[in-house]
Amino acid sequence: MHWKISKEFEFCYGHRVWSQTLNTEFSLDGCLKCRHLHGHQGKILVYLEASELKDGMVTDFKHLNWFKQFIDDVLDHKFILDLNDPLFNTLLPHINKDELIKFEENYYLVDLTKFKDDEVHIKELYEGYVLVDFVPTSENLSAWFLKIVQKKMDKLNIKVSHVEFLETPKSKSTFYA
Repeated sequence: MHWKISKEFEFCYGHRVWSQTLNTEFSLDGCLKCRHLHGHQGKILVYLEASELKDGMVTDFKHLNWFKQFIDDVLDHKFILDLNDPLFNTLLPHINKDELIKFEENYYLVDLTKFKDDEVHIKELYEGYVLVDFVPTSENLSAWFLKIVQKKMDKLNIKVSHVEFLETPKSKSTFYA
């Protein structure tokens, strides 16, 4: 016997699935739309579980407020780009990959301090990207989110059972721990 709770988060983002391929027998056409730069209204559902309750709860829902802040501060209205995307140098010219700032949640940002104060538009271009070391498919994003949440929830001894990520209202990926 165990309990499971969930909390939902939404954010707007863009991405490009540069590795997309299709089998036209099933897709009915060969149009590789996901290879284009495009955006979504993403939804994340985080599921926490416990076999025993503490203070009558799996944990307080407020214990996921930090994740909402992460989504809002890091991902909302940003473009998630794979460092290995063949268009990386075209989309982000003049960026040296070894000069990127790496964060413990396994993403990278461009160091904006290298730009002059009068280069506001260049800074705005680069601050709009969140760089990851994987193709940002819904499957890979759901796995990434689970790892981020589990690492933090380990401090409270809380298990993340799975994460659902909805790229659209009708397309969902689920990653299980």
